[in-house]
Amino acid sequence: MSQAANELSKTPTPDPAEDNAYFPSPYSLSQYTSAKTDFDGVQHKGAYSQGRWKVLVIATEERYVLLENGKMFSTGNHPVEMLLPLHHMMEAGFEVEVATLEGYPAKLELWAMPREDEAVMGTYEALKPKLKQPKKLSKVVAKELGEDSDHIAVFIPGGHGAVVGLPASEAVGRTLEWALSNDKFIITLCHGPAALLAASLGRDESLFKGYSVCVFPDALDEGANLEIGYLPGRLPWLVADLLSKQGLNVINDDMTGKTHRDRKLLTGDSPLASHKLGLLAAGALVEAAGTAG
Repeated sequence: MSQAANELSKTPTPDPAEDNAYFPSPYSLSQYTSAKTDFDGVQHKGAYSQGRWKVLVIATEERYVLLENGKMFSTGNHPVEMLLPLHHMMEAGFEVEVATLEGYPAKLELWAMPREDEAVMGTYEALKPKLKQPKKLSKVVAKELGEDSDHIAVFIPGGHGAVVGLPASEAVGRTLEWALSNDKFIITLCHGPAALLAASLGRDESLFKGYSVCVFPDALDEGANLEIGYLPGRLPWLVADLLSKQGLNVINDDMTGKTHRDRKLLTGDSPLASHKLGLLAAGALVEAAGTAG
């Protein structure tokens, strides 16, 4: 660790836009963010050219997570976790549609944006109109998710904002049920798998019971993220804990960039998994599209 980084404050930074809300501390940002990612190219550029199949992104429109101590964490969708996997899928030839629960603009953790990463920044510029004016998810469910849907996959980015609203959304639950019933891919990483909790709404057990997944480690949200000031307080609940209680098998307890595929559920453990998950997803979608025609 450099001396300069060690001298940075571990106190979360106040967000002037909201009462008692905070960004991550300068020190935590020095440890968790960088100007570039580990992106080193795509493997399936232009591999899908028929033009039918689309990827539905369910993004969070929530900026703040209310913590146990009454403070709020200023969050949203993590830009690397959203944009780098999508870069791979878009470069392969798949169109992207963006939806949020109410159709309000998707929120991004701009403090984590890798400003010198051409792949991420180019994808951000390409998707910005859709992020600013997304579709309302319930309308997508009602009008676009039938047996003949043109969507080949559902992608749920990470970022702590994914724990707000998505796990309790009937529309998210219906989307996941549609994907499983119609043999579509579900792709998610870090805190994004919190949305999988919606697959238990109104049911005796989760539709994902017995599935294996990678998620962001609870131990970090309960430990290091508090100690270095990434979070200004404890989360009201933990993603891996609740998924485990619903019968899912969380296969990681650390953050190494691990990815995993169980049937058509593709998951990753953290921002470190974004590039590898993008490669995994693009390859899987290209293969499926070739089979489906």
